[in-house]
Amino acid sequence: MTAAEQNATHGELHALLESWLKSVLAADVEGITRHYTRDILAFDAVKQLQFKGVEAYASHWRACTQMCKETTFEIHELSFEGGGETAFGHYLAYCGGTDDKGQHNASWARVTVCLRREGGQWKIAHEHFSIPFDPATGQLLFDAKP
Repeated sequence: MTAAEQNATHGELHALLESWLKSVLAADVEGITRHYTRDILAFDAVKQLQFKGVEAYASHWRACTQMCKETTFEIHELSFEGGGETAFGHYLAYCGGTDDKGQHNASWARVTVCLRREGGQWKIAHEHFSIPFDPATGQLLFDAKP
């Protein structure tokens, strides 16, 4: 892959994540899931061990968007590798929201995305969110910072 092709691919991948982020901040579940492959395998940090398929993940996103009146989601240190038909990326996410009582909660999470080109467009085929924990106490480290 030439440097120009790699730059173009990275531009496409960044644009995909920017578009996805706009949908997340708008709580637009259809917009969010439009960025995933039909066979997405997702490991989210909440609710259950894994989500198989875009319908299962859409249901999870609907529940997540209903928990918050106002959503906070920021992408930091985004990096991509790959080309051809597959790529992977990682970033730190600051995410949370304000509940119906006005309480705002947010924390840092680690995110990995694996992408596949389908029909000339990049789609997220695997997504993994995780929050670090203290193995001595079993407590999640919601106050961890980059």
